[in-house]
Amino acid sequence: MKAKAEDAMIVIITGASHTGKTLLAQRLLEKYRIPYLSADHLKMGLIRSGMTRLTPEDDALLTGYLWPLLREMIKTAIENRQSLTVEGCYVPFDWRKDLEPEYLRHVRFVCLALTAEYIDARYEDIVRHACDIEARLTPSPSRDALAADNRAYIEGFRRAGERVALIDSDWEGAVGAIAEEIAEEKQTQGS
Repeated sequence: MKAKAEDAMIVIITGASHTGKTLLAQRLLEKYRIPYLSADHLKMGLIRSGMTRLTPEDDALLTGYLWPLLREMIKTAIENRQSLTVEGCYVPFDWRKDLEPEYLRHVRFVCLALTAEYIDARYEDIVRHACDIEARLTPSPSRDALAADNRAYIEGFRRAGERVALIDSDWEGAVGAIAEEIAEEKQTQGS
């Protein structure tokens, strides 16, 4: 089926853990009425229902398992002329190869990443804000693990030719600017 949705916008927000993906999606919902789907909720639904033997610790395998579901949900939303934010870390670096151009023109991709300097300077703040939107049941990653995770996202998505939103000093300002860009694109698209 061909996509015909002139006013649909899909926002894919990905990045390492603790970068503020869910918070950005929540802000897009509250301020611009763009609903969002959490890949983590989908993951846990599949795991808890017994539809997969994968566990929450199987991140690499979960990307291959969840991305086809997310991709088809994205296509359906576009075909239905619905805007949607899909947020989570289960987006492969080469995700674009799985969507035809008529779908891609409706997608706004955002990869949030924290620089090592930001993590060093604000690690305690990152941990303190970890539960701003959702209650995390697992401990926060160490400073080194968080830096390594962010570095992997930066390198992987840059290698794939994607723009990465590097947060190096002002998280609020960087994320606010991204939200405003998305709102402007959505408004331009609708006119």
